[in-house]
Amino acid sequence: MAGAGGQSSSGVRDARRRQIREAAVRVFAERGYHATRVSDIAAEAGVAHGLVYHYFASKEDLLREVFRRSWSHLVVGLEDIRQGPGSATDRLARVVRLMLGSYRMAPELVRVLVLEVTRSANLRHEVEEIRTGFATIEALIRDGQEAGELRRDVSPELASYITWGAIDEVITAWVLGTLPTTDEEMSAAERAIVAVVGAGLAEPAART
Repeated sequence: MAGAGGQSSSGVRDARRRQIREAAVRVFAERGYHATRVSDIAAEAGVAHGLVYHYFASKEDLLREVFRRSWSHLVVGLEDIRQGPGSATDRLARVVRLMLGSYRMAPELVRVLVLEVTRSANLRHEVEEIRTGFATIEALIRDGQEAGELRRDVSPELASYITWGAIDEVITAWVLGTLPTTDEEMSAAERAIVAVVGAGLAEPAART
């Protein structure tokens, strides 16, 4: 059923959830999850305190939705790269660009994901969901090994953690301010990870 202006009730609900979710990201990024109150999120969103609870059961529920929506988009992007064209090293380079590019596009969101989810115990039950990202990179590396493009003397599971770890550490350094985040420096970081990971995993004959 359409509401005012012809927007359906489900459309209104989705818009309101998005409004509150985006406000939560901004407040979590500024204050941290534990220091944030639901009333702070309501004020940032410009809605009544009780309305937040109409759409989300708790502050933890809000953080969980922020994580799940963001993570599901990342996993879809990673799988698209895995199934896409190009050599294994080309696709690994696209993985690096996708993940590092997320900070360029949404630094507040990435700050929340790094500090309040992946490096904290706030959502300790989401470990399996996080593992899906590693699994997709692992599958990409295994595909490259089977095609003879990547060296086979390295465990694809271990290689996926090493690749992810290099990307994650750079993003974390950006979040913490220990690495510069000018466009030039961020592009240099991307090139460095691509060079190190690509050369390290490539078959010796493919490195020339």
